[in-house]
Parts: sequence; C-alpha cells; structure tokens
Amino acid sequence: MPTPSRPVDAEFLRAFAAAWNAHDLEVLMSFMSEDCSFHAAGGPDLLGRSFIGREAVREGFQLAWQTFPDAAWLDGDHFVCGDRGVSESTFRGTKADGTRIEARMVDVFTFRDGLIAVKNAYRKDRPPVQAV
Repeated sequence: MPTPSRPVDAEFLRAFAAAWNAHDLEVLMSFMSEDCSFHAAGGPDLLGRSFIGREAVREGFQLAWQTFPDAAWLDGDHFVCGDRGVSESTFRGTKADGTRIEARMVDVFTFRDGLIAVKNAYRKDRPPVQAV
C-alpha cells in the first residue's frame, strides 16, 4: 500500500500533474490510495466511466495515453481545501485517427490519509480542433 510522503497541498497536485505530463504511471499510482476511484471525463454512466480499485485505476490512467499518445495537461492551476482539491488545466491530445482535442478541464479530488481517494475528471465538450 502506498504511504504518503508529502503534505496534500497545491504542490502535491502540481507534482501529480507533472507525473501525468511525464506519462509516469508508477509515480501517478504513488499518489493514489489503496481503495481509489477514477471517474473519467467521458463514458456511458452518470460519472463518465468509473474505474474502482488500484488495478482498475491503473488501467484507466493507461487508457488515457493509449487514446491520446501525446496527451498533455497545460497551464495548471491547483488548490486544496481540507480533504478536497481541484486542478484546472488545458487538456491537449491527438487520437490515432488525427482527431485533436484541446479543451479546459478540471479534476476534483477527494483525499484520505494523505493520498488521492477519488479523481473525478470533467472536460469542456468542445468539438475536435484542426491539427497544428
């Protein structure tokens, strides 16, 4: 089970975002609690597509890079208030078919015992943009 080694604050979320941009799955998972959940920005359910538990969350995180190999989260702004936090950024990524997404998004977090218990992603429903 991961152990928290840093305070949960805006710097914690900046480091988590940096791991996303580095496509570093092991570092990302070090931020997640044992019983974590990830609710993706899209999917068939009320919360998008939900990944429950460490192995499922790991698969969900990997799916983001499989879908968008060049995925990047840019211009991040982060805050923490008690056991909740928010990261706002611009998501940019290109699918294999050339479809490019660029839209503002937020992640809403719930923390427990110094780790992320829930990552709930929301993204603007913007049409694909022209590749640059």
